[in-house]
Amino acid sequence: MGVTREAVMEALSKVTLPSQQKDIASLGKVQDIKIGDGSISIVIAVTVEESKFNKALSDNIKYVISKFIGTGINVDVQCVTTRDETDEFGISRVKNIVAVASGKGGVGKSTVTVNLAVSLARKGYKVGVIDADIFGPSIPRMFGVEGELPYSREVNGKHVIIPVEKFGVKLLSIGFFVKPQDSLAWRGPMASGALKQLINDTDWGDLDILLFDTPPGTSDIHLTILQTLPLTGAIIVTTPQDVALIDAVRGIDLFKKENVNVPLLGLIENMSWFTPAELPNNRYYIFGKGGGERLAREAGVPLLGQLPLVQGIREGGDSGEPPASTTDAILEPLFSAITTEVLKQLEERNKTLPPSKQLLIKL
Repeated sequence: MGVTREAVMEALSKVTLPSQQKDIASLGKVQDIKIGDGSISIVIAVTVEESKFNKALSDNIKYVISKFIGTGINVDVQCVTTRDETDEFGISRVKNIVAVASGKGGVGKSTVTVNLAVSLARKGYKVGVIDADIFGPSIPRMFGVEGELPYSREVNGKHVIIPVEKFGVKLLSIGFFVKPQDSLAWRGPMASGALKQLINDTDWGDLDILLFDTPPGTSDIHLTILQTLPLTGAIIVTTPQDVALIDAVRGIDLFKKENVNVPLLGLIENMSWFTPAELPNNRYYIFGKGGGERLAREAGVPLLGQLPLVQGIREGGDSGEPPASTTDAILEPLFSAITTEVLKQLEERNKTLPPSKQLLIKL
């Protein structure tokens, strides 16, 4: 007879945490068990405080599996850090976590993230933004807070980061901790570790929505976000031309994968047309017409809105005065309308789908 889940759980009932008197099975620490041919994969939930014992816990689990199940079995143990209800920092009080993603760079993903965040704040929502583009952070410049440095405070003996705040939005970026001209020659694990610190070691407080400005493509950073956070949904940003749409398809595919399955709130098409300031009623479709609408239809996701290629959006990003924060008669209403559509899709998602869970994907 092969190995059963019940037998594994019985073995795990022999393992206790150094900080607890009860075993990990009765404490509900066992999140997942997968049994393969000669292998067992186990996922254990630990708090921040308990995570310091991860190696000892993993060794103990492997020992009891060897003793009570049998030798020669390949045992893989993953310790996933969760939050205590008593934690005053981290994402425990964030209601919705949304990734803003794109298949390629230069399509205006950061522009969309910044203006969406500001528009949400103007509508009365509590909003935060994490600049997850570790190698090309642009959020400090676009919010006009370059040169500012987040400060920290001590919580339960641990120093936590206090985000910078502008336009009613809480902000955090690796760009606050490095000089603008400095490059970060980091391998993937270092970048992922830095991102986890921005997520977990920060006092985000009570937020309605936390937006992630992700880097282009599908990389270690995206997998880190998926592993570390229960994403409520994702927004894809593209431009109308075929080259951008091809890459956007890959971004959509990442979130739709069976073992990921993050709900797509919709697609935003940027640079949909060019309107010169002296001819405000004219539209020139420089990058093609209808590409975003076609992709949204094929992917079965809503088209949340279209944004023009105009000088005001570029100037707002460079000056740190996002159009959504102004009284611009054309641009502010456009961003407001897109924000309203995002909120509509977010509400529908939360009504019809169960709460998201942190994904158990092994890198």
